[in-house]
Amino acid sequence: MNITLSQAQGRAITAIRNWYETRRRDQQIFRLFGYAGTGKTTITAMAIEALGLVPMIPGAPGGVLFGAFTGKAALVMTRKGTPAQTIHSLIYRVSEATPEEIARANEDLAALRRDLPRMGPAERDFAMTRIAQLEMRLEDIHQPKFLLNEQSILRDADLLVLDEVSMVGEDLGRDLLAFGKPILVLGDPGQLPPVKGTGFFTEAAPDVMLTEVHRQARDSAILRLATLARKGAPIPMGAHDDHVWKMPRQDVGPEQMLRGGQVICGTNATRRWLNTAMKRAAGFEADYPTGSGEKIICLKNRHDLGLINGMFLTLSDVRHDPDDAFAFSAMVETEDGESIAGRQRFWRGEYADHIAYDPERARREWQIRRGLIESSWGYAITCHKAQGSQWENVVVFDDGFGRSATDRNRWLYTAITRAERGLVILA
Repeated sequence: MNITLSQAQGRAITAIRNWYETRRRDQQIFRLFGYAGTGKTTITAMAIEALGLVPMIPGAPGGVLFGAFTGKAALVMTRKGTPAQTIHSLIYRVSEATPEEIARANEDLAALRRDLPRMGPAERDFAMTRIAQLEMRLEDIHQPKFLLNEQSILRDADLLVLDEVSMVGEDLGRDLLAFGKPILVLGDPGQLPPVKGTGFFTEAAPDVMLTEVHRQARDSAILRLATLARKGAPIPMGAHDDHVWKMPRQDVGPEQMLRGGQVICGTNATRRWLNTAMKRAAGFEADYPTGSGEKIICLKNRHDLGLINGMFLTLSDVRHDPDDAFAFSAMVETEDGESIAGRQRFWRGEYADHIAYDPERARREWQIRRGLIESSWGYAITCHKAQGSQWENVVVFDDGFGRSATDRNRWLYTAITRAERGLVILA
């Protein structure tokens, strides 16, 4: 690579090489942290090249595996020439309860409740314990269980490189360590942590912390504003260059947001409100997709179809069966222009929540959702959904997300750094 490195970047490469060559058996994790624009990806590629390692080839032992927390982040890495997969697909196999298991649990519960009045005190106590256990089991029986995959190709890798690790929680982090492989993690401590808990990798001190923005990014107004957000400093209203602005929310309507790029907000309530307003501003009045050009986003990985959580979809030939209140069907094309073979069925629940939000809908319809593609309007997405992705132009709708000042700073920093060229912050 013909790149001029700063002294800090050169030291980072040396540190990675020293760790891998002399200390990886004693120190399983090497943490390379850095803020946006500091060159983590470039440094990692140069360190791997200097070590003489190459990407792992399926079926051949040895080499480097690359992973990320979200499917969209792994997809972005792959598009940029680094074949990557999600951590979950890399180390887990999915176990789901069969319809027979679910039916048996429901039958056992019904029988215990039916026989309870005829039981003596001791028998009743035991039955009550069993009832509580079955109720707990049925409470989450619809959730797939992720079991460590003893046949994972990670067993044969020389090195695992993980990008975008701020969202990796403790359970997932410890399961990764169970394979005993050296792990080089790339993290940005300024980004949002997992939805629940803290970041397993980013809560610990880094081995290398990059703070110097590389030369190509120093003049970026986006990175200047991201730095202000990360530090909790106020971002002034007005123009920060020809493509970067901060404006009052009341001065920008849904029609203008449609032209501004991908809209990112804080909460799901704001997301639903913005999606409804922007969809109507785009001329789409229907409550459910019609296939006339609406912006649709996939909400859950469907690896059997090549669909990734966070991927935008184009629907055509949409059909709504009046006798089916829970699903519709359509032909599907991904944001990469790939057509999915055959007509696919979609869950209607997310779209119904844009009409009248029901917090119990997803749980109540869990059996119906199985096998259906889960999607939503994609005009506005939350910052958590946006992590791992970037767009040329971004509109950050600042709805005050964050339970603390630290949460808020991380949210705003993460949202701002999703933009590559154009940025409008609405506050």
